[in-house]
Amino acid sequence: MVVGGVPPPTAPIRSRSSQACIRTPSDTSYGAMETTTIPPSAPPAARARPLAAVRRFAGRWGLIAALAALPVYYGIHDLTVGYQAGVVAGHAVIRHDLSNLGFNFAVGLSNGAIWALIAIGYTLVYGIIELINFAHGDVFMIGSFTAVGLYAVFGLTPATGGAWLVVGLLIILIITMLVTGSLNVLIERVAYRPLRNAPKLAPLITAVGFSFILQNVGLLWRGGSPQSVPDLINVQQTVFTIAGVPIQRGYILAFAVMIPLVFALGWFINSTHAGRAMRATAQDPEAARLMGINVNATISLTFLLGGMLAGAAGLVYALYQTNVWFFQGFKAGLIAFTAAVMGGIGNVRGAVLGGLIIGVIQALADSRLGPQWTEAVVFGYLIAIMVLRPRGLLGEETREAG
Repeated sequence: MVVGGVPPPTAPIRSRSSQACIRTPSDTSYGAMETTTIPPSAPPAARARPLAAVRRFAGRWGLIAALAALPVYYGIHDLTVGYQAGVVAGHAVIRHDLSNLGFNFAVGLSNGAIWALIAIGYTLVYGIIELINFAHGDVFMIGSFTAVGLYAVFGLTPATGGAWLVVGLLIILIITMLVTGSLNVLIERVAYRPLRNAPKLAPLITAVGFSFILQNVGLLWRGGSPQSVPDLINVQQTVFTIAGVPIQRGYILAFAVMIPLVFALGWFINSTHAGRAMRATAQDPEAARLMGINVNATISLTFLLGGMLAGAAGLVYALYQTNVWFFQGFKAGLIAFTAAVMGGIGNVRGAVLGGLIIGVIQALADSRLGPQWTEAVVFGYLIAIMVLRPRGLLGEETREAG
């Protein structure tokens, strides 16, 4: 209200957004406006977050401690308490060295090379379409059955000479990889592509269904019991010894197949036009399609590569284990998927690292604790790694992870 024609003094009107004070002076009849800027209040001091610091410390050093726990413990045990290396004249021979631990590592790394080849197939498919291909383990099983079936076709027996044995196995490797790669592409074309835009549960259930179909194919093919296959390369023969650790032919075979294939895959993904298309599709399928990339063909190529690696793993497994079984794909697939998650899903190097680590953990648990504890120890490690580093050892490479 104006009394006597003179406006009363007004209180400052403060704007929250501009942090300015608007005043109407009382000595003017028109209420001319002027502004006075009020400096913003100083932000409160950042509170220390000790729990976050502890979490960062545990994520960095706790992970190293967790991975080193079993090898360090058993290494100290072998050096101090010793281990039984045999029996002489009715008396146990006790040795105090690290050769037994080295033998565990040799067995574990060679097994891990097989899991790594299978895990790469899981991580490739999940990285590009974010689908857990549960049928992948059974594609690996079909690869083993195919390779064993080709032994007789090429006349390979334990008595086969060295040169023809190597040539025959290389031909079988190529044929097996083509068979399993084509099978994986067929599964993608028939089961997954029609469900590309469906809810994620639909292709997941379809993958489980195809896994059972392939298991039944294996059951009809070779029966329900594990079958021994010829030991073509004398897999347990020692080739040389390093620091008291015997290096057997089976160990060399696993790495002789795994290392070239992993390097070839890395070169293909990083250096070829199709590989760049795969990376673009994994990052953003819609943008890749707008750039002229055939997304469906790229996804089929990814399934082809994953299936081929599973076939190579199937041949190595048959040569290494000298037995095949229709149910072998279930356990191998579970272990390989665990390896992919442990290393960082979508990360090829992480899948290789996870496979090797799980192989070593399995070998240590089998030898020191007993096979009945192996799965519990492996998944205990997986849980610890997921808690300390939720995105895996080397980090995820998916659209969600960036």
